[in-house]
This record gives sequence, C-alpha cells and structure tokens, in this order.
Amino acid sequence: MKHLFKVSLVFLFTALFSACEEKDPPLPDNLLQFESAEQGLESSQKELTVKLKLSRAVDVATKVVIKPTFDGVTYGTEVTTTPEVASDLITLTIPAASAEGSFKLTRKDGVFLKGTESVTFAVQSVDSPVLVGTVPSLKVKFSTIVSEGTTIQLNGGTGGANALNAVYVDLSNNAQTAAVRGSWDFGFSTGSDFNVILNNFIATTAIATTKSDINTVTAADTLGKGLVLNFGAGQLALVDDIDGDLTKTVIKPVSATDADNKVYIVRRGTGGGLAAKDLVKVRVLRNGSNYTLQYAKLSETTFKTATITKVPANNFTFFSVETEKTVDVEPAKTSWDFVWGGSINKTSNGAELIPYYFSDLVFTNIYGGTQVAEVLTSAVTYDNYAESNIATTVFAGGVAGKFVIGSNWRITSGTPIGVKTDRFYVIKDSAGNIYKVKFVNFHSSDGGERGKPTITYKLVKKG
Repeated sequence: MKHLFKVSLVFLFTALFSACEEKDPPLPDNLLQFESAEQGLESSQKELTVKLKLSRAVDVATKVVIKPTFDGVTYGTEVTTTPEVASDLITLTIPAASAEGSFKLTRKDGVFLKGTESVTFAVQSVDSPVLVGTVPSLKVKFSTIVSEGTTIQLNGGTGGANALNAVYVDLSNNAQTAAVRGSWDFGFSTGSDFNVILNNFIATTAIATTKSDINTVTAADTLGKGLVLNFGAGQLALVDDIDGDLTKTVIKPVSATDADNKVYIVRRGTGGGLAAKDLVKVRVLRNGSNYTLQYAKLSETTFKTATITKVPANNFTFFSVETEKTVDVEPAKTSWDFVWGGSINKTSNGAELIPYYFSDLVFTNIYGGTQVAEVLTSAVTYDNYAESNIATTVFAGGVAGKFVIGSNWRITSGTPIGVKTDRFYVIKDSAGNIYKVKFVNFHSSDGGERGKPTITYKLVKKG
C-alpha cells in the first residue's frame, strides 16, 4: 500500500511538472503582403513608395524578392526602382524588429505616358518563417484609378499616442502619405488669397507685435504675453482657428501694403512630446503673386528671407525654419481625402472653450473639396449602406466638415477603449466618388496598435 502511495505521488508530481513545462501556444503565421492590390501613379506624381506589410515585426533581417512585370513601359528608360532591378528581380531586406518593407517606383523626367501603361509587382519569395499573405501582388497603373475599396493600416510611425507622422489618405487611389508632423512651421495658401497658417499638428502658437521692423523685435515684446498653451482664458487667440477658417488665422492676411504687415513672435510647437525650440520672429510680405518670408530667432538682430512660391495644385506651400527650405507635406489637393494624426482641438475648461492637444484626430480635406457625413448604425449598418442611401445622407464641407470625424470615431479613456462600433463615415471626394469608411481598430484594447489605426472602406458610387 505504501508502495502504491509513493507511485501515485510520482505520477502526481510528474503531471504537475509537465503542466508547468507546457509551452505557450504557437503564434499565428506571420504574413507578408502589399497594402493594396492596385494603385495609381498619375501624371502629376513622379514617385510612388510601395509598401509591404507584415502581420508582426520579424525577429531577424528578412529578405524579400519581388518580380516586376512591365507593361508598356521600359525599365531604365521611362521608369526606375530603388532598389534597382537586377536579373529581373528586386531584392529588399526588412530589418529585424520591423513590420514593413518598401521600395520606390520613379517615373523619369521628361517621360510622357498615355495612361494605359502599368507595372505589376509580385512577391516571388520571402525568408522563412514568414509566408506570403492574401495580397501577393500590386498593379501600379500610370493613371488615376478609382478603388473599389480595401483595408489599410495607417503608418503613424513611432510614438504611439504621440505618433511621429500625420497620415494623408487618398481612398480612390488606395494610397497613404505619411509626413512628419514637426517637419514644417508655416503653410502658405496657394489660392488667390494671401493667408498663412501655423502648424496645429504640433500646437504652434504666435502673437502679433505692433512693429514692422523685424530687427527691432526682442524678448521684451513677449512680456505679459504668454505663448505656452494652458487652461487659462483667451488661449484660442494663440492658435489658428480649429475649424480651418482661413479668415481667423493668428497671422493676419498678408496685405499688399508692406507697412501693414506686422512682425509675429512664434513658439514652434511641442505637441506630441517634441522638444522645445527657440522662439522665432517672422514677417510676411507679398511678392507679386507669391510671398516673401522674413525670419530670425527672437534674439537675433538680422533676419533671413525666403521666397515662397504658390503651387496651385496644392492647398499650401510649407516652410521649415529649421531646414530653411520649403518641404513636401500634403499630397496635391485633389489627391487626399482626410488626414489622421495628433493635433490641436478645443475643449471646455468649465468657463470657455480652450485649445487642447488630442491624439488620433481625423480632419477632412476641406480646402480640396472633400465632404463627409457621419452615419449611425441604428439608422443603417455599414454593410447595408448602399447607393440608395446617398440621397438621405447629409454631407458637410468647408469649415463645417473638417471635424465631422475628428475624435468622434474612438474612445481613448475609460472602458472600453477602442473604436466606436455604432458609427461609420461616408466620404465624397473631390471627383465625386463616394466611399463608406469604417475604423477597425487603433489600440491594443481593440486588437490594434496605437499610432497605426486600421480602416476599411468600399466604393458606394463612382463619381
């Protein structure tokens, strides 16, 4: 009997030890695929960055081999790629700890294409244990396309809730363009007006002086005029109109009379965890149909000048004091529908509205003509929304449309954190194409990743 008891104990301890030694369940397959099956490279674009996404980051550097097939274009004569094609293949390496890879397709200067040409890129192989996913190839047409819809994870870059990038989305082209939020300080309107915007993406603030000579403006001109955002009264006066009204910018419309254009002191934004920078002073003048920008650090007694040229295809021309150059930020005005990122919004302090920095905001391209509507699923579900519903959908454009999506699509505190599942959005782009758009996830609580929200969309009616 004692022997049997000892044997039972042995089995018991063996079973317990084995249970403790059980391994975690294996991870699902790590899949590599293109962001979409089709994209366009229209005549106004010279370059396209093609991205391949992984289900999760790889542990080691992973080689990917792509097979390009050119239809109507000749490699090296009309188009090139980076990395270059070698032995009819493109080889790239996804670095360890990364969840995406990319390469560039470039149209050579002076090349005229009819729009019927295309290049198809197909994944030929990828290092084990990664497998090829459900979108193994991408067809790039050298023309404008009208997407039937797809699912895209936006590339906010590093930073999570303080994501580095603002991401501009073009639904009809299955395209996203990521721009570092802090890469610019001023945007110069390219229309018939002469308006200048501050960078609300990083909470830039400014105050006007009474002086027209930039060299005479010093730190003394800031006394009693705080430039740091807080919950005090009158704070909205330090930032540009939240709704995007260009008649309500801190920097007043640039006058044709030089003496009327005063100097402004600017605190370049620290929103999203950016380090503080030197205060600068700026003065903007008209230069024919363009602009002249005078700028210097607040402590300096001499200034620099830059000519800012209007590019009518864009909403704004952007300038960076740091690099002393114009920079590419937004795509062309008709080549994006909305932008996602951290930015200034407004909230109440109990007595009045004040500016407040929010993560995960979505703004409509109101200057490019995009319109948007919010639809509650209690009225019609995303799946059931069809062309017949358009007639009763109330779209908003202009300043009334900028914040229709805003922060309304997600919950960032309390329970549950995640996207709101009781609503979706209907977007009419500048060409009249109408898409229904649903946010899938954006946070670990809803199966997503902070700073890289996922959207899905579908064409409802072609323009």
